[in-house]
Amino acid sequence: MTQLNPKTTALVMIDLQHGNVVRELAPYPADQVVANSVRVADAWRAAGATIVYVRVSVGELAPHVTDRALPGLKVVPPNPSDIVPEAQVQPGDFVVTKRQFGAFHATELDQILRRRGVKDIIMTGIATNIGVESTARVAHDLGYDLVFVEDAMTSIGDGNHEFAVRNVFPLLGRVRTTEEIVAAAKQA
Repeated sequence: MTQLNPKTTALVMIDLQHGNVVRELAPYPADQVVANSVRVADAWRAAGATIVYVRVSVGELAPHVTDRALPGLKVVPPNPSDIVPEAQVQPGDFVVTKRQFGAFHATELDQILRRRGVKDIIMTGIATNIGVESTARVAHDLGYDLVFVEDAMTSIGDGNHEFAVRNVFPLLGRVRTTEEIVAAAKQA
């Protein structure tokens, strides 16, 4: 059983945006990840938790010299940085724009969470081992307790999701399913 206090819990959804949902993703398709994220958001919003959508400003992503670039899009949608309507942003939810993989650097995310007394962060999003993991590592360093919704996140490329979920996330927090997190909201 996962016990969380809605008054000190935030759901942070990473990059559920047009530029990501059109990618080839594994192990879960984008529509399933978005639908599971919405189920979690609806449950925790109703319980009184803080709801945060994070999006990356694709055109402003800081360039770096690397050995490997992210796989490109076969077809770039006209609005790659916009959160998909299916993610159902509601009045009162927060939308944070990032320009790096992680959602804390040079954004207002930490301030939003601290002003609301958040101690626990539930995480979903695309991509598991990029935006979610980058954000989670900093959240952990900042002292937040983390819960990862395994079937409400997915990644680019085979094996990346599984590696993060099995080897990284258990060191940073707790890994749960959509069903478990929705049930926890109903019992909060």
